[in-house]
Amino acid sequence: MDSKYEDHEEEQEMILSEELNSPKKEYRYAGFWMRYWAYLIDVIIIFSINGILLSPLLFVNKGLPLEIGFWTVNGILAGIVYYVYFLFMTKTFQQTLGKMVLGIKVIKENEDALLWSDILFREVVGRFIYNVIFITKFLYLVIAFSNEKQGIHDMIGNTRVVHI
Repeated sequence: MDSKYEDHEEEQEMILSEELNSPKKEYRYAGFWMRYWAYLIDVIIIFSINGILLSPLLFVNKGLPLEIGFWTVNGILAGIVYYVYFLFMTKTFQQTLGKMVLGIKVIKENEDALLWSDILFREVVGRFIYNVIFITKFLYLVIAFSNEKQGIHDMIGNTRVVHI
């Protein structure tokens, strides 16, 4: 019985040794322009979804916007659609429709499965930072100059965007 146990133990050590010594999978990182075009496709899709979902609001209040303090109901709902689209598409498929069309996806830095916390920081917090102050849109250019083609939102979420 001891020899079976020792054989099993040696086999486990060999598997562990192979995993540790195997080279890390090489990825081709998606650059600024590829990600820009994917984002543009996504924005067109989001505008289309918003047009379908929010057009009934035109028949309320004689076509005038429903205001809630500084914001409008239409603006709030459009913002929710925007963030929910990126959040759920990235969590569910590791890519949005724009990324699917161009053959790129989001992976975690250490190649584990994407967690909700990673996606929340990347897609909500990171995009919020880009969208709140117009000048921060220029921070997307960081992607063009970083070694692993990471944007600020990728750094916040510990993610990379790679070619499939």
